Amino acid sequence: MNKVLATDPRALLDWSAAKRAFPGETECGDACIVAPFPGGVLAGVIDGLGHGPEAAEAARVATANLQANAGGQVIDLVSSCHSAMRHTRGAALSLASFHVATGTMTWIGVGNVEGALFRIDRNAARPRDALMLRGGVVGYQLPPLRATTHHVDAGDMLVLVTDGISGSFYDRSPIGRPAREIAEEILERCDKQTDDALVLVATYLGGQP
Repeated sequence: MNKVLATDPRALLDWSAAKRAFPGETECGDACIVAPFPGGVLAGVIDGLGHGPEAAEAARVATANLQANAGGQVIDLVSSCHSAMRHTRGAALSLASFHVATGTMTWIGVGNVEGALFRIDRNAARPRDALMLRGGVVGYQLPPLRATTHHVDAGDMLVLVTDGISGSFYDRSPIGRPAREIAEEILERCDKQTDDALVLVATYLGGQP
């Protein structure tokens, strides 16, 4: 299964996601969310443990919880998902919350949904920031939670990938290319074929959502 979710051009983020279920499965246990709230937008990727229907159910529970509470602080969102997912097999979860008024993005990760923020300013001291991940399983065992905040400029690009994608997605900067093209290219180039796989690419547009 190979599915691409296209961007809403009116959103604060120009985004796209590409995903593929584990070979032989009819449902994908990896999911993403891009949900606007007053003054910002929440982007996130959920990787239900394992694959198949139970992994997909865990991802659905997390997605519904995040959609309903998108404007919350990311630490509170992870804690809320943890409570809501106790009856599921759990998931890895990474979130990024963009706020227009401050021009910032705050992100957090539990488990192994990797993230990178690529800078449009190629002369920046740090042209790429990596998401700091904490070990644990949302819905089963949470580590001490810590979020990190970065300034963002229009044109900066967020990439989140599940563990079905190899770390080689870091090899080249995607800045300046359409989000959909990048998401599809990373999926095709870096899919391990050993699990569900999902790529979320989002370019920060600035301005009002």
